[in-house]
Amino acid sequence: MEIKRILALGLCLLMTSGLFACSGQEDENGREEEQLWQEDMDLEIEEGLEVPLSGAPVSAGLMPEASGTTVYSNKTAAVDASHLDQGYVMVKYTGTSQAKKKVIVTGPSGVKYTYDLNSSGDYEVFPLSDGSGKYSVGVYQNVSGTKYATLYTVSMDVALKDEYAPFLLPNQYVNYNSQSKVVAKAAELTAGKATVLQKIDAVYSYVIKNITYDKEKAQTVQSGYLPDVDAILASGKGICFDYAAVMTAMLRSQGIPTKLVIGYAGTAYHAWINTWSEESGWIEGVIFFDGTTWKLMDPTFASSGNSSDAIMKYIGDGANYSAKYLY
Repeated sequence: MEIKRILALGLCLLMTSGLFACSGQEDENGREEEQLWQEDMDLEIEEGLEVPLSGAPVSAGLMPEASGTTVYSNKTAAVDASHLDQGYVMVKYTGTSQAKKKVIVTGPSGVKYTYDLNSSGDYEVFPLSDGSGKYSVGVYQNVSGTKYATLYTVSMDVALKDEYAPFLLPNQYVNYNSQSKVVAKAAELTAGKATVLQKIDAVYSYVIKNITYDKEKAQTVQSGYLPDVDAILASGKGICFDYAAVMTAMLRSQGIPTKLVIGYAGTAYHAWINTWSEESGWIEGVIFFDGTTWKLMDPTFASSGNSSDAIMKYIGDGANYSAKYLY
């Protein structure tokens, strides 16, 4: 009963009635409620689901690039696989239709990661967060309703440089570059910090004190939403997805491997982060160190609950969180 009361307190601080940004459903980029199947090279993809509210790593400072060394393509799509070992693939649409496009990346675990793809002809970055192994990348175009036709598919073998690679670079969900405001702010916050843990603490403390939960956005956010990390930093407001994306961008820009995690906090569809330090390795779910104990680094709950004892107790119990997807 105590855990239920704590969860209820956290959720009432985060949402109002109507369209919840943290919900019990997954969005079209989460996959649980999608109906995906292959039949005569077509896919059925349900639209309109809700947005989630809610060794030494590779060198820091890298930015993805479509260098053209290895490209798979046909007349309508191109997949640049030049840097698979660094944990990402880049995809672009090369046709002329303005119909909605999807990319589905399936790794060795069989989990399908579904993304929107722009029609501008520009490459977008998609992480290979399922580790080393065989991947398939498919590009699909909407033909009617939830029906998608297959434009192009390719399979490839991925051997990551190391396990951290997918979690050190920008991608569609954690979108930043060397000129981004979040990168400059992260450098400012971590200046003079001697250890990774001190840097994590500085970024975490800043985010929970300077970004507030945006209830209006939570009620109106649309399917397919992607965080604009600089806009969130400037406005000082965001939903769960935003909090996680901002922190992930900041920490990755400092060379700290960080996973943007989408899954469940209790029964609410939610987003948070996991990170890595040389002192502790991967810290899954309990990554805020207060000098004595680890607590889950859930910046949304900590911020909206003003770090109350009840909220921090809930956050500190990793059993309350269930990860589904990593970005």
